[in-house]
Amino acid sequence: MSKRAIAHLSSDPVMSALIEKIGPIQLRPRRLSPFQSLTQAIIHQQLNSNAAGSILERFKRLFPDGEFPTPGQVAKTSVDHLKTAGLSRPKANYIIDLAKRCNAGLIPTVNDCDFLEDAEIIARLTEIKGIGRWTVEMFLIFNLGRPDVLPVHDLGVRRGFQAAYGKRKMPEPESLAGYGRRWAPHRTLAARYLWRAADAAENPNW
Repeated sequence: MSKRAIAHLSSDPVMSALIEKIGPIQLRPRRLSPFQSLTQAIIHQQLNSNAAGSILERFKRLFPDGEFPTPGQVAKTSVDHLKTAGLSRPKANYIIDLAKRCNAGLIPTVNDCDFLEDAEIIARLTEIKGIGRWTVEMFLIFNLGRPDVLPVHDLGVRRGFQAAYGKRKMPEPESLAGYGRRWAPHRTLAARYLWRAADAAENPNW
């Protein structure tokens, strides 16, 4: 977390107070393969962390050594086989389609992504079944470590803004995007603080 990013966000008094209360947040990208990162994201869609984590572990155990499988291994399996891990039929289909695309070289690698703008990555990856803008934004933030991503449709970010700024209602995505322009080019860090603000609002003893 750079001093420049903190100084920039601190020009917003509310964000400055959040930073003071919460302290430093480290932004360490995972740099997993897009196949692994996006598969994990698909598994986590619409599930809480514990349920998704259990399914992910069962998914890995479907393949040799219980390690995360390669696209080639997944491309050769069946929807019914993946369902035994607890995946829904649509999610199993999405993961197999993603595996086939990766196996065919149609998905940019992590190194390829380093030469692509955020908008280009969003456009390319949202063409894949089961992967929407929110999923790609999580990929940009947590896997690639992109510094200027504000996922305005994310409920946690919206709730965090509502709590931190004392709003009666959650902001609509469009108004949050407009307000968030003042945080550029450090909107990822702002989102991380808003997530923490949402956690604090839901857990007063946090």
